[in-house]
Amino acid sequence: MSTVAVRTSPRRKGAGLGLLAWLAGIVFFLPIAWMALTSFHSEADAATNPPSFGAALTLDGYREFFGTGGGASPWPALVNSTVASVASTALVLLLALPAAYALSIRRVRKWTDVLFFFLSTKMLPVVAGLLPIYLFAKNTHLLDNIWLLVILYTSMNLPIAVWMMQSFLAEVPVAVIEAARVDGARLPTILTRVVAPIALPGIAATALICFIFSWNELLFARVLTGVVAETAPVFLTGFITSQGLFLAKVCAASLVISLPVLAAGFAAQDKLVQGLSLGAVK
Repeated sequence: MSTVAVRTSPRRKGAGLGLLAWLAGIVFFLPIAWMALTSFHSEADAATNPPSFGAALTLDGYREFFGTGGGASPWPALVNSTVASVASTALVLLLALPAAYALSIRRVRKWTDVLFFFLSTKMLPVVAGLLPIYLFAKNTHLLDNIWLLVILYTSMNLPIAVWMMQSFLAEVPVAVIEAARVDGARLPTILTRVVAPIALPGIAATALICFIFSWNELLFARVLTGVVAETAPVFLTGFITSQGLFLAKVCAASLVISLPVLAAGFAAQDKLVQGLSLGAVK
């Protein structure tokens, strides 16, 4: 009897952990589901308390968000967010890959101190650097310029990208790199044809996180942009006016603006899991 109990205990424990994971997933998913449902309600039904689950569904919130009712079009803001997020993520990967290679495979002296320095730059409150950056942008005539946001997002995400990719590249077999050197491969070839394919899950995870951080950034975009370089989060805040909070319209806008991040996460979920667990098992 004791033997049977020992064998069934891990199964019960696994089932309990699985149930707990499902409950946690449902809890995290409920706000998104509630936001999606509210976006298909009219403003009158969305403002009822308690909420009306069986209210009629409508696309009025989406029509108003996309400007069919005479409002501002969201497409320029969505394009600006896409340009800033994709361009900054590409620059981060381009700069972080050789830096992580120098800190993991061809380690420089005191590489742990270098990693700590990179991470310490994230400890500075973002608002502390807002005024100097604003004055710099004003004096250099870069206010309301999308490329200023690209530079800022690159500098903000580069430390965490180097930190993550250093642990990923540490798993690359040194023997493979040595074999490539024996065959006459130079450093750019080693990085692009040897290191990058092996560490692709980690690179994908880093890229996704940098993309999410850039897409969701609001403070710098709110202060440093106006009309030309307005991003999607800044455009979203424009729905909260002195006339009141239009809940259905805000939920529709929030869902549309969240879709690129959700789609990218869903498309890269296997690479994300592999990448985040790449440096966990030695």
